[in-house]
Amino acid sequence: MVHWTDSQIKAINKIWTKVNAKEIGGEALARLLSVYPWTQRYFSTFGNLGSCDAISHNAKVISHGEKVVTSIGEAIKHIDDIKGYFAQLSQYHYEKLHVDPANFSRFGSVLIIVLARHFGEEFTPETQAAFNKLFHVVADALGKGYH
Repeated sequence: MVHWTDSQIKAINKIWTKVNAKEIGGEALARLLSVYPWTQRYFSTFGNLGSCDAISHNAKVISHGEKVVTSIGEAIKHIDDIKGYFAQLSQYHYEKLHVDPANFSRFGSVLIIVLARHFGEEFTPETQAAFNKLFHVVADALGKGYH
């Protein structure tokens, strides 16, 4: 079980209440697919992923990024049981999609960069540390079905 301090929860909620899932999620997934191009193999039905520009303007990328970030937002509401919250999604990623679980951590790292870009000075080192912890827990929860 992960221990969350009040300041970590406050830092996460302070930023997350301002997150536009479509904008943040779309940008984060586009960056993931651009920076780690081998991750594109999981999105073969998304059409043109041939350049950073094509990826960042791809409606399916934006939509799926929104879906992922929305799911993380729901997990934040279950912060004391993120593993339980993501149990079925973990199994799905393992059994049906065969996603490399390292990609969950990669997405979290990219998402931190996007949040820092959007929230600037408000995204303090303490806030970054709280989100780093959160995304580590999320990645671990999504990888649970692989064990």
